[in-house]
Amino acid sequence: MQESGENYLETILILHQKQGYVRSVDIANKLGYSKPSISRAMGILKTNGYITVEPSGNILLTDKGMEKASAIYDRHQTITAFLHQVLGLDVAVAEPDACRIEHVVSQETFDHIKNYMQRTEAPSK
Repeated sequence: MQESGENYLETILILHQKQGYVRSVDIANKLGYSKPSISRAMGILKTNGYITVEPSGNILLTDKGMEKASAIYDRHQTITAFLHQVLGLDVAVAEPDACRIEHVVSQETFDHIKNYMQRTEAPSK
């Protein structure tokens, strides 16, 4: 899957968690893309089995879409935390950098980053 498709899935997941529903206009507003671009992307995601669109226009992730979106979001959160907490980058820098890195980092490198972050987490009280 291309980076743009991953970004759409991640955005759908985040918007659904925030507001409980997702429409094409919500994605357009969040990403700053045109409605025709969103419509085309949603068609591709639907064809590939990542989303379904209800008659009301509500966009839902399929199991396949949820699995992919969750994995991407986990990468995003983990890499952001690594850049911020370990390397000391400001969140304003770490967040967009993580968004770019999450799509190109190898699974092996990501696994090492995730394992490092899990080992160094402060124990919760």
